[in-house]
Amino acid sequence: MRHKYLKNVATIELDIEKCIGCKMCINVCPHQVLTIKDKKAFIQNKDYCIECGACDKNCPVDAIMVKSGVG
Repeated sequence: MRHKYLKNVATIELDIEKCIGCKMCINVCPHQVLTIKDKKAFIQNKDYCIECGACDKNCPVDAIMVKSGVG
């Protein structure tokens, strides 16, 4: 069973232009919020994000921003 949180409150943002498709965000996300599409990261379901910040902290090119604990 997947948990969903409040709709449209997660602060995760992705700058697709900066993304290099390294998949680090996918490897560290505990809720599979992100996926790869056309060799770039893509936010597949923003409402699954728990704002832990793992993707933000592990992105080598700062393409992801999360304000942990806001949503």
